[in-house]
Amino acid sequence: MGRLRRSRTHKAQRDIHRASRTRARTKDLDQIQLIDLDPKNRAALEAQPLDFDKPGLAQHYCVECAKYYETDTALRSHWRSKVHKKRCRAFKEPAYTIEESERAAGLGRDGKRPSSTTSTWMSATAPTAPAVAAAAV
Repeated sequence: MGRLRRSRTHKAQRDIHRASRTRARTKDLDQIQLIDLDPKNRAALEAQPLDFDKPGLAQHYCVECAKYYETDTALRSHWRSKVHKKRCRAFKEPAYTIEESERAAGLGRDGKRPSSTTSTWMSATAPTAPAVAAAAV
């Protein structure tokens, strides 16, 4: 038989990783959900003026996926695709907000960290002023 494996197989992986790092990124889901899906912004994005630098002269735009398409036929077939349907399904979950990220990081209200557990334990177990006065008598 012959050789089963190609030589220099790792070069292709390196190029794929490099391409993924330098690829132009689309908008994130929370940006689309909070800004682009607003009815005013959506109408403006769907009816853009002619732009010769964008695919399809910026006339065929999918708001949910933040992508331009060459023709109306390509846009309509994209709407029926699995990629578009998965993206629309992802919008049913609420957007990730800044307040939610601060709560996940441990920041409470007013951007301050919650007090330590020892200080709350000390205040809970410390005797009150009337109890101290009764014990002194």
